[in-house]
Amino acid sequence: MACSDRLIPTVGDYLLTVGVRFSNSSPVLEGSKSPLPRETILLAEDNHDHVILIKRAFVHARILNPVQAVHDGAEAIAYLQGDGKYSDRDQFPLPSLMLLDLKMPNKNGFDVLEWIRHQPALQNLRVVVLTTSDRVFDVKRAYELGASSFLTKPVDLRNFVQLGPAIKGYWVWTSNAPTDPEPEGHLSPAL
Repeated sequence: MACSDRLIPTVGDYLLTVGVRFSNSSPVLEGSKSPLPRETILLAEDNHDHVILIKRAFVHARILNPVQAVHDGAEAIAYLQGDGKYSDRDQFPLPSLMLLDLKMPNKNGFDVLEWIRHQPALQNLRVVVLTTSDRVFDVKRAYELGASSFLTKPVDLRNFVQLGPAIKGYWVWTSNAPTDPEPEGHLSPAL
């Protein structure tokens, strides 16, 4: 089934959209000569196995950016606020890209996304919802709350490897990185 025949894009569909092709099993972003910036990626994912698979997909795609992982919605907000153990911004810098699962404990991805979009200092944070859900309601709600993109996680290991090139393609395609918030930028407490 072609991408245009489905409502929910898959990782493979996204690779075709942003111009990623495979050459000898290695992903190549067409027209891209420079690597991704070394900005931090925040991965909000409660499934430890998915964290490992996503990180492996990034290595396969040669995404060398540091990846910080949090395991629930409350922890994601604490990271973004710089609360508690996340107060050291040298060790836990603000991300320029966030990969957000919807179904997490404590606060779900929708709650996190809504909180982010109410933070003036985080308005330019690119948030890619990356979830197993393919429900049209979830896609619509994610975009209503300000998601930059929505991808359905692959269901098999072989296709999980395609996730790295899809994210790399998205990042290069939206190459205007968000600017750091002004020093007086203040993050509100969690909703």
